[in-house]
Amino acid sequence: MNLLRKKRSAPDRPTLGKVLQRMNLGLALIAVGTAGIFLTLVALFALRAYANHNLHLIARSISYTVEAAVVFEDRPAVHEALMMIASSEEVSEVKILSKQGLTLAGWSTQTEGPLQGLERLVAHWALPEAVILPITHEGKQVGMVWLSGNGNSLLKFLLRGILGMLACLMLSTLCAMVLSRRMLRGIVTSLDDIANVAHAVRRDRTFGLRVPSAPIAELHELSCDFNGLLDELQAWQTHLQQENDSLAHRATHDSLTGLPNRAFFEGRLSRALGDISNNEKLAVLFIDGDRFKEVNDNFGHAAGDAVLTTIAGRLRAQVRDNDLVARIGGDEFAILLAPIASIDDVLKIADNIIDCMQQAITLPNEETIIAALSIGIALYPEHAATPQGLLREADNAMYQAKHLSHGGWRLASFK
Repeated sequence: MNLLRKKRSAPDRPTLGKVLQRMNLGLALIAVGTAGIFLTLVALFALRAYANHNLHLIARSISYTVEAAVVFEDRPAVHEALMMIASSEEVSEVKILSKQGLTLAGWSTQTEGPLQGLERLVAHWALPEAVILPITHEGKQVGMVWLSGNGNSLLKFLLRGILGMLACLMLSTLCAMVLSRRMLRGIVTSLDDIANVAHAVRRDRTFGLRVPSAPIAELHELSCDFNGLLDELQAWQTHLQQENDSLAHRATHDSLTGLPNRAFFEGRLSRALGDISNNEKLAVLFIDGDRFKEVNDNFGHAAGDAVLTTIAGRLRAQVRDNDLVARIGGDEFAILLAPIASIDDVLKIADNIIDCMQQAITLPNEETIIAALSIGIALYPEHAATPQGLLREADNAMYQAKHLSHGGWRLASFK
């Protein structure tokens, strides 16, 4: 099981900002490194040509200086002239040879150090061959100058070039990081805004959120399109919510009077019984219209609808805001009074309902009638302890009020 979980777990993925930053940094390093290497090589080859030309100039200068001393084979003079020039130039070894090839004077650098080997290596690469220049007097060769170059200057230039290239790499890396962060801030921030809004909408269904505008044209267009999609989703959600609310209301309310129906009333009564405390009471009133069929038969269904809507309004006016009035069906109504302090309060409400119905009801044809009601009253817990029991007892009491008392209200019988 653990192996399967490891296989299914998503691998760690780098963020878009890190990927773009690495790409920008890599491109900057490659560009600067390539340019640095190219310029260093070009400079080295140019310096090689310059050093070779400089060696020829040094050899020619030595040839002119020692010409007279070589003609008379004055070794001390040759050595002194050679020392004067060679000690101040970038040369490794110099020899003055006679016409017969004998060494009249010689000079070489005596310095030793940790970079001496590198200097020789650089000198061997840049100046692989020694410069040999004849010493002439009146058109005749009287000797030769043999000279080999020193790699000290070349090594210093090479080291400086490498250090300069490294410094440029570091500076370009720093600049690339700063510029890439500034560039990526506009990209990544805009994408983060879109992602955060998308996650919030998916998780919390908050379709009212919108993505702020982006500084980049393409991302701004994407944000606008995303906001347009959210507008459509929000409109669709609002429409569905309205449809659901309308369907829920029609499923639980009467279309004529706007009162809750029987299913809603029974559900509310069940919750009231579940929430009521031991010392509290509630009452259920079952109400039925007297001779309602005669109204439909004599005046038509429009008159019957007018009577029902008038009764509904008058019933609602006689109870508290937290009480419930419902149309059970036909001309039957039910009222839930919860909680109640005493039975006298319930009976007073029933009397008020009977009294309010003494006012005439105007029909659509301008005629008026008096509608009478019969009311059955059941109390919790005296008469029943369940919703069905309370409705049954109230219905029985209403039946007795209608057929035995000829209207008015009647209290259910105590068990």
